[in-house]
Amino acid sequence: MDKLGCLIVFSVSFGLLHQAARAVRMEKLADRKICADKYCSYVISAAEALEDYIASDCRFINLKKGQIIYVYSKLKPVEGAGVFWYGSVYGDHYVDQMGIIGYFARNHVNETQIFEKKTIEMPTTDMDFFCA
Repeated sequence: MDKLGCLIVFSVSFGLLHQAARAVRMEKLADRKICADKYCSYVISAAEALEDYIASDCRFINLKKGQIIYVYSKLKPVEGAGVFWYGSVYGDHYVDQMGIIGYFARNHVNETQIFEKKTIEMPTTDMDFFCA
């Protein structure tokens, strides 16, 4: 490959990596959240998707009817806002064992099992609403 070809490949590759590393701060959905621990790392409950849901932006996750969602935090809504929870979903296949995490609307799920009855309330942070 000549020097011009190498330069073009390098430029395109660098541009794609630059775009992939960009994070976007999104609007806060709430000022407070409920978690099982101070890091929101323990599952509060499990829920089942009542219907298919297509995510509206990068903060949200897609849901398929009947899919199980593990809930890590529940946002406390402000007046007139929707109720959103934060959780993870997993694919149907063994190779999909890496969970996808994000927010989803509470009215799209039925909470089926509670794992942590003792929860703590804390403020949300800007990092709670970043999109990568």
